[in-house]
Order: sequence, then C-alpha cells, then structure tokens
Amino acid sequence: MDNTELIASVLNDWWYYSVELAPGVITKGADTPNTPMLPRMNLRNCNLRGMDCLDIGSMEGLIPALMARQGAKKVLATDALPHCEKKMNVLRKVYDVNFDFQQIGLLYDLSAKLKAHGGFDFINLSGVLYHVYSPMHVLAGIRPLLKKGGLMIVSTNVINREGHSLEFNHAGRLQRETNTFWYHSVPMLEHLIRYFKMVPVDFLYCPHTPVNPHSYVPGISSGYMSVVCRAVDDGAVDYPDPWAARTHLASWEYLSLCNPEMLAGQPQSKISYRGDSDNAGAVADTKGICLLDHINDAHRIVPTVDDSRNSQTLHLSDMY
Repeated sequence: MDNTELIASVLNDWWYYSVELAPGVITKGADTPNTPMLPRMNLRNCNLRGMDCLDIGSMEGLIPALMARQGAKKVLATDALPHCEKKMNVLRKVYDVNFDFQQIGLLYDLSAKLKAHGGFDFINLSGVLYHVYSPMHVLAGIRPLLKKGGLMIVSTNVINREGHSLEFNHAGRLQRETNTFWYHSVPMLEHLIRYFKMVPVDFLYCPHTPVNPHSYVPGISSGYMSVVCRAVDDGAVDYPDPWAARTHLASWEYLSLCNPEMLAGQPQSKISYRGDSDNAGAVADTKGICLLDHINDAHRIVPTVDDSRNSQTLHLSDMY
C-alpha cells in the first residue's frame, strides 16, 4: 500500500492530535488550534540525542515522533489500549521515524510492566495524573524506570492555591469528561514530585480561561502545568518534613509500589537540559524551584499558541 492509500485509510478516523499526513492534508484533532502543548515546548529543551525515551499515553504518537526526530536512540510509545495503532503506523511511515509501541493497560505498576526495558533517560508523563484513581500509585510505578539524573516531564491540571490538596471532580464540575477525577493544588503536585525523589527544574503554565470552555470553571483559579523534573538520590532531604523521608524507609505502600531496588540500581544518565551546568545530569541547585513562588513569572505563562510548533498540531517540517 503506497502513502496515498495509507493516508486515505485513516484520514477520516477520529484523531486526538492534528497531524499533517501530506502537504496541506491535516487531520482534525480533538483540541482547539490555539491550545498550547506545554510538554512539547519543554521537550525541545531536553537533549535527547542518544537517549532512551518513554512516552506514557501516546495516542497517535506525536511526542514519540518528535523524540525520534530529536535523535533519541530508543523510543517506547505506550497506551492503555492499542486503539491508535493503525494511525500510529501511518505516522511512523509518513514521518520516517522509528519507535516501538507497548500496550500497558491501566497506568499502574509500570516498573513491573516495563521491567524488560531497563531504564530510561527521559520519561514523558503528561495528561495522566488527572485521569487516574490514584496519582501516587502511578508515580510510584513509573519513578523506578527513570535513570539516575534522568529527566521526567510531569504535566497535569492544577489549582493555583496554597495547601496540599486534591480537588475531586465532583459531579463533573471541573471537567465533564468521564475519565477526569483529580486536580492537584500546585504545592501538592510539587510535594509528590519531591516525594518520589525528583526536583522541579523548570515549568510552564497555561491558565484556564473562558477561551477554553471545556477546562474553565468560574471561581476556580486552575490551569495546566508542565514540570521538568530531575531525578535525585533523595528528594526528601530538603523537605521541612522529616515524616516524608521516614516513609521511604517504613511505608508498606512505598516499599511495595515504588520498587526501591530498581530505583537504586538504575545507571547514571548523561541527559542534559538547557540551562544545566556543564555537568550533564546535575542540578545546579539541588533544591530545584518552588512552583507556587514562580507561577506568576511572565516567561512561564503560556496562555495561547504563538507558533504552530507549540501547538497540538504536528507538521511534516517539524523537528521538535
């Protein structure tokens, strides 16, 4: 089957992302053209050349395609079901990229499900934590797969307020979509990142506004936050919370779900992030940054798309 027949076989299917399959032939994705894709913007600052990369919840494979184009040595795309596999195969051929796919079912216990792959220098965990019953269970399962000093992008819906809380999507108030359960407060998201031995090194934030009616809720200061995290040996060291550090030693949940042996046994990654010191895999400030303190920084706020390369549309000419 040539490219023309391949494209015709999927062009009228439902697509999550908008993808250019031939010059000027673009699928109609689920999101609005002016909605920024923050993980994509973060991704281009990660040096993926020669790295092993994992994408969780890949849909048609926009992020895996960009990982491959950025020079990754190995790219593993995943999803709960192979519901986009045909479209993913077309995208691979049209974009001349190579990545693998693995069905993983519910997004829990990933260190066991993906154990055969060893570890990854880079993991994209975006658009996941608000879709699951237990965000901590997901993070516990995925963290042991990240190499020492590796990078993970964690992106999710948040509420811009103080305190360590999760807002439940009661009666669909936050989103009517039936797989949305939780919005994290910003300090809660940061606490979980640090609890699982990572520090935030950078982030972007898109406030929900009336322009995005499916996400905007009057009276709630919410938005989508995409955080670049660096794996560290002990994220709890800098906590003003010795209880959190003790749970790493004594909590049945942590010891059973986070696989401390796999986490401790990961090799050192050489991945670098734009703004790193010359020592790849190092964080100049081991404390990282405070998300709530910097959420109003002008350069971190992305209210709308200013460039199609920052959007949820993939063009044939896009290299990142």
